[in-house]
Amino acid sequence: MADISLIYYSKSDITKTLMSATQTAIEEAGLETFSHGIKGTEIVDGRFVNELVLEELLTSRAVIFGSPTYMGNVSAQFKTFADATSVFWTDQVLSGKLAAGITSGTGLNGDQTNTLQYFSTLSSQHGMLWVGLNASYGEHSELNRLGCQLGVVAQSTDGRVHPQDLLSAQFLGKRMAKLTKALCADKP
Repeated sequence: MADISLIYYSKSDITKTLMSATQTAIEEAGLETFSHGIKGTEIVDGRFVNELVLEELLTSRAVIFGSPTYMGNVSAQFKTFADATSVFWTDQVLSGKLAAGITSGTGLNGDQTNTLQYFSTLSSQHGMLWVGLNASYGEHSELNRLGCQLGVVAQSTDGRVHPQDLLSAQFLGKRMAKLTKALCADKP
């Protein structure tokens, strides 16, 4: 049973690199993680099928979602996973868990915020509590290079993660670990 699950899709490995940095920060804070990169082979007839991953969501105290931004929203692969979580909606079994999100794109403003808003809406549908980045930005900050408080937004055109985006992902991991310890101590 993991304290925090990280569920994501990554094609170019930018999102995977960001999620790995977040996972490391969580583990360094003393919490256990479960990390899963969505694979095309797990999508059958347009639906994500992996019971182990869905079961991990039930036992985790918090979840971090990740997807590159494609055409202004989450990837189709991530959406199949999100749709599969609808089995939990009626009974609100994910309610009270913390949730956060990470996205990446090639544009400086490639509508990445829409992806984070989707993650937030998905979380709200399940009664989860959204955790933003809580990091200032600007010339005096090493974090939040693109100035989005809703979650981590990364940008790359060369397939490499910008160092400030990586620091922001680590910061989110530390923040989620701290809040999970403080707010979810009694949750399964």
